[in-house]
Amino acid sequence: MKTLISLLLTVVATSAMAADNEPLAVLYNPAQPLDIAKVVSVSDTATACGVVPATMVYVDHQGQTRRVTYNVIGDCTSNL
Repeated sequence: MKTLISLLLTVVATSAMAADNEPLAVLYNPAQPLDIAKVVSVSDTATACGVVPATMVYVDHQGQTRRVTYNVIGDCTSNL
């Protein structure tokens, strides 16, 4: 069930980002290495608990901006 929710959140996030004329996010496939020349941003998962979707925006060696989504375990820290 958690995997289904995570996948749904990834699809929703991808659709929302596409509306901003940013590159579409693709799901990370560990069998296919990423061509990362520069990391632009990574999702902040510090306050998330459990497995949550994250997104990394990067520039490849051809100068193209790319976006990849993947699942991470949040740090469960609190900003109290």
